[in-house]
Amino acid sequence: MTRSSVRVVRYSISFKQKVVREIEEEGLSVTEASRRYGIGGAETVSRWLGALGKQYLQNKVIRVETKAEKDRLLELEQEVKKLKLALADAYLARDCAEEVVKQAGKLYGEDLKKKFGGQVSERSGQNTD
Repeated sequence: MTRSSVRVVRYSISFKQKVVREIEEEGLSVTEASRRYGIGGAETVSRWLGALGKQYLQNKVIRVETKAEKDRLLELEQEVKKLKLALADAYLARDCAEEVVKQAGKLYGEDLKKKFGGQVSERSGQNTD
């Protein structure tokens, strides 16, 4: 059996800290630091930054909420759920009413929607749908 010629490089903690410190203090990018020190691997320096660096440099959003804010959020989510159900009921009622008008029109042989749907009110001059 032959051994593969893959070269494994191990970096010391102090070297990793030095690279992370340069990224944080000098504003060096991860790719620039990799090139400067000849570090292979796309994620190597990023992992060092996550493990040894200051967390604020990572793209993380931290949300701090009070109990009252969490409760309010839950209330709003419940209200949205109720409103969605009410909207679905309104759509269903509208569809049922349209179907009743349609069936009544078939029964009487007239288009009731056209006949009664577009009458103009004498007072306002607007359509009364």
